[in-house]
Amino acid sequence: MVKFAHIADCHIGGWSELKLKELNMKVFSKSINICIEKQVDFVLIAGDLFNTALPAIELIKQVTLDLKKLKDNKIPCYIIAGSHDYSPSGKTMLDVFENAGLVENVVKFEEIDEKLKLNFTVDEKTGVKITGLFGKAGGVESSYYEKLDRYSLENEEGKKIFMFHTTLTEFKPEHLAMISSEPVAIMPRGFDYYAGGHPHFVFNEVKQPYGRIVYPGALFPNNFGELEKFKYGGFYINEFSEDEIKSEFIQVLEKEVVTYNIDLTGMDTNQVKDFVLERINISEIEDKIVLLRLNGVLKSGRLADINFKDIFSSLGNSYVILKNTSELKIKEFEELETLGDDVVDIEGEMIGKNSDKVDFVKSLIESLDKEKLEGEKVFDFEQRILKESLNVLRLEDEN
Repeated sequence: MVKFAHIADCHIGGWSELKLKELNMKVFSKSINICIEKQVDFVLIAGDLFNTALPAIELIKQVTLDLKKLKDNKIPCYIIAGSHDYSPSGKTMLDVFENAGLVENVVKFEEIDEKLKLNFTVDEKTGVKITGLFGKAGGVESSYYEKLDRYSLENEEGKKIFMFHTTLTEFKPEHLAMISSEPVAIMPRGFDYYAGGHPHFVFNEVKQPYGRIVYPGALFPNNFGELEKFKYGGFYINEFSEDEIKSEFIQVLEKEVVTYNIDLTGMDTNQVKDFVLERINISEIEDKIVLLRLNGVLKSGRLADINFKDIFSSLGNSYVILKNTSELKIKEFEELETLGDDVVDIEGEMIGKNSDKVDFVKSLIESLDKEKLEGEKVFDFEQRILKESLNVLRLEDEN
């Protein structure tokens, strides 16, 4: 029996809120401890260990300690880089961990006759063969898939795992329909397990003629929307038997999440504090992550007039409070949205209401509303826009 863990999208350091940044780190440490307790044979991390190529030193220190725990327990850690792991120079902190003997990057290839030949890393204890490709920003990795020597990969015998950090079109949930992706056909066929990362959703199904394709989702929710939707993250522990792979999703929950969706329609901004606090159960939020989603149309005031600091201090028994006001509007601005659907008509009406120099403003907008020409260098494009805008300004000065 072969047992292994599949972790992805840890995004350590991704939260700007200090308590959530610390919580994210605790979730990673707890996950490593679970892997040790469950006595897995090896751990896979399928990209985006950190949220940036240059993480804070205290985060590097803690991750180093956690990875060393794996090594001390003779549990190899196999990794690939994700889109967040790379610096502009192409370097990654994962190289440092590999040089220290804490992890092994399984992306190893050579170019032969314009084909990309991936080499396998063989787990010493189990004999499982592991390979894969990194993920890069903007889906740049797709060009590497196009050059793959598929024959050598698909005809390799034994138990095989392919690690990748790419969104596959056929398996995207509806809420991620608009993000860029690649067809599953880019994958080499015939692997037992495809250890994916990048999209933050949980997916685990056997797809022929491939194998078991798995996304464990983010190890810890990475933003307000993910906390609201998923409430927690986790990873998979898998067991190879003779003919199948059994997967168990391990939920890693350090703090519970409580969400309040409050409609403020018809309120004045000075009424918001009391209205919000009346709808929150103080005993329910103790030591929990509280999400406040405020929506509706306020009848007067400005969003800046809402004293969120006072609201938060009144909810001091919570672990942390996050707010989202993206759907909260002021009545006078809401009315502006009824001007029409045509951008040009809306621009014209707004300019007419707010400027006595309609022709000048329109000309200036037109000078800025240019697209980069095919083959035009960025510098030349910027200079062209600047020149046309200055000409408009000079004409106005002359008038």
